[in-house]
Amino acid sequence: MRLLAASWPRRPPPWPRRAPPRRGSSGPGRRWLLSTPIFYVNGPPHIGHLYSALLADALHRHRGLRGAGPGRLATGTDEHGLKIQQAAAAAGMPPQEHCAHVSSLFRDLFSQAAISFTDFIRTTEPRHRQAVQHFWAALQGRGLLYKAFYEGWYCTPEECFLSPAQVTERPDARGRPCKVSLESGHQVHWTKEENYMFKLSEFREPLRKWLLGNRHVISPEPFYQVVLQWLEEDLPDLSVSRERSRLQWGIPVPGDSKQTIYVWVDALVNYLTVVGYPDAHHAWWPAAHHVVGKDILKFHAIYWPALLMAVGLDPPEQIYVHSHWTVHGQKMSKSLGNVVDPLACFRQYTVEGFRYFLLRQGVPDRDCDYYEEKVIKLVNSELADALGGLLNRCTSPSINPSGTYPLFSESCFPQVSDHLGVDAVGRAVAEDYELVASVAHLPTQVSHYFERFQIYKALEAIVACVRQTNGFFQRHVPWKLSRDSPAENRWLDTILHVALECLRVYGILLQPVIPATADKLLSRLAVMPAERAFSELTFLPRYRGKPCPFEGRRLGPDTGALFPRLETQRKRQLETKRS
Repeated sequence: MRLLAASWPRRPPPWPRRAPPRRGSSGPGRRWLLSTPIFYVNGPPHIGHLYSALLADALHRHRGLRGAGPGRLATGTDEHGLKIQQAAAAAGMPPQEHCAHVSSLFRDLFSQAAISFTDFIRTTEPRHRQAVQHFWAALQGRGLLYKAFYEGWYCTPEECFLSPAQVTERPDARGRPCKVSLESGHQVHWTKEENYMFKLSEFREPLRKWLLGNRHVISPEPFYQVVLQWLEEDLPDLSVSRERSRLQWGIPVPGDSKQTIYVWVDALVNYLTVVGYPDAHHAWWPAAHHVVGKDILKFHAIYWPALLMAVGLDPPEQIYVHSHWTVHGQKMSKSLGNVVDPLACFRQYTVEGFRYFLLRQGVPDRDCDYYEEKVIKLVNSELADALGGLLNRCTSPSINPSGTYPLFSESCFPQVSDHLGVDAVGRAVAEDYELVASVAHLPTQVSHYFERFQIYKALEAIVACVRQTNGFFQRHVPWKLSRDSPAENRWLDTILHVALECLRVYGILLQPVIPATADKLLSRLAVMPAERAFSELTFLPRYRGKPCPFEGRRLGPDTGALFPRLETQRKRQLETKRS
């Protein structure tokens, strides 16, 4: 791509003098904003969109349970651009109607998925148009925009110009050679037009200083290194408008009716729109934490921070980056017909089951694979069998006929500092003390993983403890203990008390991931809503000689299996034929 003409004075832009707060600076009472990307409405949502929203939702819920201060979760739809203009024309409807329809699909999906968003922004809203025009005027007022003729390879699906190094030649469906994006495979076209340019090149060193001074601002680490590498290369000025004769569906450049503001500048400003820019954003900015897919990393980690610096605002505090989902090892594609519909997954696996699968199996720094058997095996093993089975065992009338949170016996399970010889003191064995230590450490471990955008590791740790608790229950075979013997009765109650305390911890920690299932579990244990915050997470206080508020409490009503076992579509079809 080439810049054919330019006339602008070179002078240093006014970026912020102070670095943004480092990660970890958010404390109790401090406001924070979590955001998903705003999703492009050229088609209905798929599981990649849902995954972004679930990651942000789990982080939002987790911080709320920790009492981290007033928080907001923003999501929404990106509704301008050439791609939308073309999609609406292909559907034979006005762009406004097309956008309203597809935006409602995203909103409905997120509502069904229990995404706890507080803000749903549409870029066609008047408040957003006002914010974008104000932002543009701020760029212009600081002398950071100029007009020039520009030409290069343009990718409509990606809504951006590509450098020659980002383009390759491949045969099209008819075998004819055509130019395509090296990364996405989308066809590109040579375009020449007069645009407004943003002086991005002047921000290369400020961006480097920002990143080097904030080592954890981009997570996971491999993506941080990718952005640093990009800044080792040339950083050309950015085309930030399109000729209105080619793109009518967008926000006009203020004072220039022949130009439309570039869709990515338009879209990125949404993060300011939701917090009241240009008048009321100061209460929330820059405490922004963006969750984005790796395909839009450059827009969020280079263009967006540079644009913010250009208008005198700090960059966001955190950018969390995730990879993509494949299907049976293949990239999702309309042409392959393998795009996975999240609503169909909800019907097959339940909302909670599919939430759990995506967050348990999704590893942000690498692509992850989806297929039916994998979901069913994981959900049945960990939710239905390990967690649900443990709850069923502990609350079964045959083993807990009183239907209460039983008493804990310190003589059966004495507090010791050395595990050696504990068998001679009480009835607990060394492995039981290891379980208690693991579960006591679990809340800290889970919070550590959440703060590092490793939700899958947090769930791994919880599942490991659930299996350890099942092992504890199996080891002591409480169903063989006699209620007629006072000594055995005390030990049986102690086993149940420890197991129920473990379940209470798991239920509280799982709330950000499977809120409805966690609610069902905690309600069965008679844990009141006010007792479910992380501040209430004191595990097994009776072991340390302190009172337990749950001891002797009647359990909540039995509402059946905690989580129903799932079956494959093939098995269901066979059973339908037999019936």
